[in-house]
Amino acid sequence: MESFEQLLTESTRIHGHICAGQVIGVRMAMAGLDRIGITDPKKTERKKLYVLVEIDRCATDAIQSVTGCSLGKRSLRWLDFGVMAATFVNLDSGRAVRIVAREEARTLAESYCPEVEDKYQRQLQAYTVMPLDELFLFQEVEVKIPECALPGRPLRRVQCDQCGDWVQDCREREKDGRTLCRACDGERYYRVLDRTEPQPGTPG
Repeated sequence: MESFEQLLTESTRIHGHICAGQVIGVRMAMAGLDRIGITDPKKTERKKLYVLVEIDRCATDAIQSVTGCSLGKRSLRWLDFGVMAATFVNLDSGRAVRIVAREEARTLAESYCPEVEDKYQRQLQAYTVMPLDELFLFQEVEVKIPECALPGRPLRRVQCDQCGDWVQDCREREKDGRTLCRACDGERYYRVLDRTEPQPGTPG
């Protein structure tokens, strides 16, 4: 695997800027891969690796950059827990480790780089040198990944009986004998505009 400096440079390029979250994500991914026995995640061992992330912040971009896992490849899964944590799974061996960023690392940063006045820059620099056990909590875990969530072709595609959308990967719902997409089952995040409503920039 590439060095920390090389991985951080590439992650920063993809993310668009350097920040403490990038440092955390790169170090978290490197430590996770090491603990589950994967050394070549983007090439020879790419089909062995599965990652679950618990937050949609900067660190997630870094984890994706280091591991090569992504939503599109179905090797990265986002769980909306709001925790700065990720779980790395070796699909071949079953070994898995959940890594959580320690909150107390924010305060510890002061003892590593006291000369840096800006707290965000202080954290960024401190996180690059802080021992892993001070930066993270490591948990050996067991993860059961549903077959429908694994990489590969969709196991099935079904049509929603209400709106007609096609639903893949077992995400449909059964209700009162009908097959529904999640939007029609009450999880809709959008409102379909009436075709007769004036559109922005057009006369009413």
